[in-house]
Amino acid sequence: MTTRPALARPQPQAETRISHAFTAGAEKRLLLWIAHRLPAWVGSDLLTLVGLAGQLAASIGYGYASGRPWCLILVDLCLGLNWFGDSLDGTVARVRDRQRPKYGYYVDHVCDIFGSTVMMAGLAVSGLLHWQVAVALQMAFLLLAAESFLATYSLGRFELSQFRMGPTELRILLCIGNLAAMVNPYATLGPRRVLLFDIGGVAGAVGMMALTLLTAARHTAELYRRAV
Repeated sequence: MTTRPALARPQPQAETRISHAFTAGAEKRLLLWIAHRLPAWVGSDLLTLVGLAGQLAASIGYGYASGRPWCLILVDLCLGLNWFGDSLDGTVARVRDRQRPKYGYYVDHVCDIFGSTVMMAGLAVSGLLHWQVAVALQMAFLLLAAESFLATYSLGRFELSQFRMGPTELRILLCIGNLAAMVNPYATLGPRRVLLFDIGGVAGAVGMMALTLLTAARHTAELYRRAV
């Protein structure tokens, strides 16, 4: 009587991470430098929580920014904290060889979705832009994120940037916008004065929608050619 060999349980594989963002090279070197010097008790899960806390605190800062422009400085500091935790958690896991690809990917992006939604809610009540623009911006972000998640599963690679723009570049632009809004939250378009963040929000929403359509078409064509 022969016994059937036990089937090996498939192990989760880490997706290929691709980034061509402007800051990608310098950022990677900086993150590795920090990761090698962090104390052992600072693990990737703690860093993920730090990144989420930074985003939630930024939402509170935006909520209090109406009539208190100095709160936008605190928002920039919170965005820096979000960068620190969100960018460093995966690097620490890789440096210490404690990777959990599926767990890390899932938790990291659940936190991104939840944190960005809360932060956009804070921005919507800040008086810096109309809430309709905030809703459109978040909807466009979620559509782009969903396409990215599906592409990662289907193609086996996670594209961290598009057209040289990644999460770090977006944080930098948002920080610059915050400082500009401290000086004057309005901009002049012809004869009209409009909120500076309305201009950026509409441009961001349209850009992300266009990018979603473009990448969806490109990924669909690639999968069709692969015949998978």
